[in-house]
Amino acid sequence: MRLFLSSYRFGAHYDRLAALIDAPGRVAVIPNACDAWPAAWQGAVTSDVVPLRRLGFRPDVVDLREYIGRAAELERTLRGYPLLWVRGGNTFVLRAQFARSAADLVISQLLTEDALAYAGYSAGACLLTPDLHGLEEADDPAEVRTACGIEPRWDGLGLVDHRIVPHVNSPDTDPTGSSNRLVERYRTERVAHWALTDHDAVVVDGPRVEVLTG
Repeated sequence: MRLFLSSYRFGAHYDRLAALIDAPGRVAVIPNACDAWPAAWQGAVTSDVVPLRRLGFRPDVVDLREYIGRAAELERTLRGYPLLWVRGGNTFVLRAQFARSAADLVISQLLTEDALAYAGYSAGACLLTPDLHGLEEADDPAEVRTACGIEPRWDGLGLVDHRIVPHVNSPDTDPTGSSNRLVERYRTERVAHWALTDHDAVVVDGPRVEVLTG
């Protein structure tokens, strides 16, 4: 399994993402963490696609809403990409869209097979943790009902064994300080977690797990 999980995009460690793949090539960009914000959706996509293109990637948007009830087609589509890029937004909305499209099952299987690598930041990183309890400090679970028409789920994909708190000590991306409050909560409750600033990342390469600081 190859994972690059960061607080904000590449953090300070693009070289470690590059090391997980042969070379920049096709990448499937999954932007569904932004589905509760339709007015900002296209701008959010563009803000990720442009820097990926500058680095030599060929990004294609894969909107999970187009694959609801079409899990086999989603699997065929994703097998054509060596890398997934799952952007930030609302973690609960992203989890719901993964469930509705069966991306949670499809992507977990592809990662287990090592058929592709996964890069996710903020919500895209938090999604892979054991569960999402605590993230309501920053993300509104009520947006799931509006965006997805279902109740929010609190389970993550469980592909890493720590919860992730992004944007720690990062006022530009967390002006209210919710991430710092969540870190204190997890410490008090003795919850295993990784507290990531916007320079940090967690890299999983097979059995090896590294927490990279900026």
